[in-house]
Amino acid sequence: MSKIIALVIIAMMAIQIIKPIGLPGFRQRRDFWKLAVVAFAAFALDVFLTHVT
Repeated sequence: MSKIIALVIIAMMAIQIIKPIGLPGFRQRRDFWKLAVVAFAAFALDVFLTHVT
């Protein structure tokens, strides 16, 4: 699951740099770092859920 999350986030970051996504908070190319914060939170949640269960 974490590999899929990583690939999706990397793809979204590449798309954001090429052409901004246009969602609120992601309207400029320099906002791609926010996707890295989302990726960190997703990985933390994935690790937490895998080790708890």
